[in-house]
Amino acid sequence: MKIAFVGKGGSGKTTLSALFIRHLAAAGCPVVAVDADINQHLGPALGLTDAQAAALPSLGAHLPEIKEYLRGANPLIRSAEEMIKTTPPGPGSRLLRIVEENPVYAACARPIALDEGSVRLMATGAFAEEDLGVACYHSKVGAVELLLNHLLDGPDEYLVTDMTAGSDSFASGLFTRFDLTFLVAEPTRKGVSVYRQYKEYAQDFDVHLRVIGNKVQSADDLDFLRREVGDDLYASFGHSDWVRRLERGDEPPLRELEPANREVLGRLRTAADAAHQLRDPGRYSAQAVRFHLRNAESWGNAKIGADLATQVAPDYVLGIEQPRTAGV
Repeated sequence: MKIAFVGKGGSGKTTLSALFIRHLAAAGCPVVAVDADINQHLGPALGLTDAQAAALPSLGAHLPEIKEYLRGANPLIRSAEEMIKTTPPGPGSRLLRIVEENPVYAACARPIALDEGSVRLMATGAFAEEDLGVACYHSKVGAVELLLNHLLDGPDEYLVTDMTAGSDSFASGLFTRFDLTFLVAEPTRKGVSVYRQYKEYAQDFDVHLRVIGNKVQSADDLDFLRREVGDDLYASFGHSDWVRRLERGDEPPLRELEPANREVLGRLRTAADAAHQLRDPGRYSAQAVRFHLRNAESWGNAKIGADLATQVAPDYVLGIEQPRTAGV
């Protein structure tokens, strides 16, 4: 399952995504975690020191190698330089699996040992000083979109992405690349405003959205969220001394998380597993093509100097392609 966590800055989306990742790892599930937020905090939320988090390799820095690997023997892509963030796979493309060793993981993923289980962590990379005034952060998350376009994942395998805050995710087609999106909302007007934006933008793209109320302290808080969010409110996460300890730099074992909050994590997994049954490979592949053609026309063709629409393989559906041969 491909799972995204979104929400306004400060809503607790990184903390909840890290807790969900820990919960899955503790159950023995294979997990790839991706920090796609401009504020790179997922590593520390998973127990890394600031220095260890800063030393994580950047997906953006390895983009040429990623493109070359994914291109494989696809005859429609003449070179890695002609691939953009939305380039869809086709016959001969290399696809990624959650459980495998490949050059992309070797270069960009790092194993993180947790108190229960372990995960692979990848990061887009922080917004560096040399980016100021000359680049936007969406150029960095483009690597994530490219990876998700080429990812084959199965039941009980999870890719969990901590997305950039607010509605910035809609600056690319990345928001359509997930089986389920958890939107973390505080019981405040600002907290639900991002929900309304996300709901409006996503409604035309069949995005499966579930709201998690966070920092819910009272029945009034819960009533507010129910009134503002309606049936999209799936669960609520209450006050947590465990989280407070984590934010202070401790590393409390997951088994000490409050039972009510641990139960919420179990419900999130239930929702994720149910979403896997609803996936439509044809729709997923068609959306990738839709955004690729849009990007090609608006800027890609001019930048590359070629008609990138020719990269689309008619009738190719991710997950229903021919079996991969050795080395491809």
